[in-house]
Amino acid sequence: MIKPNLKQIISYLSVTYLTLFFLSCKTDHDINRDHLVFRYNEYANINTLDPAFSRTLQDNSVCNQLFNGLVQLDDELNILPCIAKNWTISEDGMTYQFNLRQDVWFHNHELFGKDSTRTVVANDFKYSFNRLRDEKIASPGSWVLNKVDDFEAVNDSIFEIKLTQPFPAFIGLLTMKYCSVIPHEVADFYGFEFRSHPIGTGPFKFKRWEENIKLVFRKNHNYFETDQEGRKLPYLEAVAITFLPDKQSEFLQFAQGNIDYVSGLDASYKDEILTANGKLQKQYAESVNMIRGPYLNTEYLGFYLDSETPEIQSELLRKAINYGFDRKKMIVYLRNGIGTPANGGFIPMGLPGYDKTIGYDYQPERAKKLVSQFITETGIVNPKITLVTTSNYLSFCEFMQRELEKTGLNIQVDVMPEASLRSARSNGKVDMFRSSWIADYLDAENYLSIFYSKNFAPHGSNYFHFKNDTFDQLYNKAFTVTDIEERKKIYTTMDSIAMDKALMVPLYYDEVIRFTRKNVKGLGVNPINLLDLKHVKKTL
Repeated sequence: MIKPNLKQIISYLSVTYLTLFFLSCKTDHDINRDHLVFRYNEYANINTLDPAFSRTLQDNSVCNQLFNGLVQLDDELNILPCIAKNWTISEDGMTYQFNLRQDVWFHNHELFGKDSTRTVVANDFKYSFNRLRDEKIASPGSWVLNKVDDFEAVNDSIFEIKLTQPFPAFIGLLTMKYCSVIPHEVADFYGFEFRSHPIGTGPFKFKRWEENIKLVFRKNHNYFETDQEGRKLPYLEAVAITFLPDKQSEFLQFAQGNIDYVSGLDASYKDEILTANGKLQKQYAESVNMIRGPYLNTEYLGFYLDSETPEIQSELLRKAINYGFDRKKMIVYLRNGIGTPANGGFIPMGLPGYDKTIGYDYQPERAKKLVSQFITETGIVNPKITLVTTSNYLSFCEFMQRELEKTGLNIQVDVMPEASLRSARSNGKVDMFRSSWIADYLDAENYLSIFYSKNFAPHGSNYFHFKNDTFDQLYNKAFTVTDIEERKKIYTTMDSIAMDKALMVPLYYDEVIRFTRKNVKGLGVNPINLLDLKHVKKTL
């Protein structure tokens, strides 16, 4: 339970902040019906509204309201048509041909001329994909097209992609926000500033962004998708996003009814809203809905192997950390039972390649022996490692700190803001860091790419700077294998190599958990936790 004095202070400040926010939103005369405005907070902030740079879950969720691609995912992660109404794949698996809808319009903008808009044509995808590849643009999503040889607009309604080799997971890559279509007129005019002047085709259109304060989207009345009864989507008139910088303030706003939705479970309010066995507390049961589902997300601690710190370079200590704490206990006491202890590998439950036998279980005596062996071999009597985290995961890191102290290993915990930690991790400025990896598409290659030597950060996602010839050979081989069972074996072997080297410490495989007000309907849940608001309704 939050201390009353702290709660009152935070409540006063955040209510004042949020009141000012909504008053300023309502200066737009046509946003005047609260039950048609979906309100939420993004504590981790967002970096961009340009899909070519949409690399975080937060960025993806806002870009998902503004942009569309050729294909999309439903809540079961089935790949469905979007701007492409259908597609064909050649027998050799190398050529994909997409037939485009002809009723998809870009959001209105004066740069389109007298009509203020125009329909999407195949050349728009050609432009968007070329922009993704443009070295001057330097999109972090350029890797999505690594297996693409060429792409071409056959005519206005047919877009063709040719691969360098068969890659069964490719169609899944195209669901990523990186592959969204954007108009050349607007993107060329704004250049880098397209990040704050986005024009797409999505269910909502951009209205206003005051960075770190507020973000407002409006309903796109020309949106092309309809519901099962043929009614136009979306139902909401607007989306209003605030940026209170911590989960505690965010939850207080939710509890007071000032925002409609909270995602995830934080230590600051987990016992306030949930019982020890993961049920809603009585005081929230009548006003709040809880939605839970599988999450393709592995929470982990990573090691920067190019560090000059002997403790980080030591495989003995990295394994000692993996053996030295009880993951099940951590889930029960710090997550109220939400999530699954990660005793397998880096690939999470639910993806082919997951194997529960290749990871680490709780063996405190073995951990002590490994620490003792390190001390004997190196002469470092008091081994120390600095673990950097964000405030939202401080309780997990402090739990591990206490547990690992029993093995003879001293863990110092430092806290950084989310954005600072991301930058430091990418640039090799932290020895040990807390992070998470959420699936971008439904293939375990998505997870294993983080260990591929050609993906060294900051230009890729190999934050560990791990290089292993056997791993690289298997990684490249997997692209040529179309049989899912054989691919699964290769993936498991690759994951076991990473686990044997103890490159990271898998903590738990997460669950998606969402809390909404009772008057919010139609907000589903999906295994990549992508926010999709086009089917959401609010009642009075």
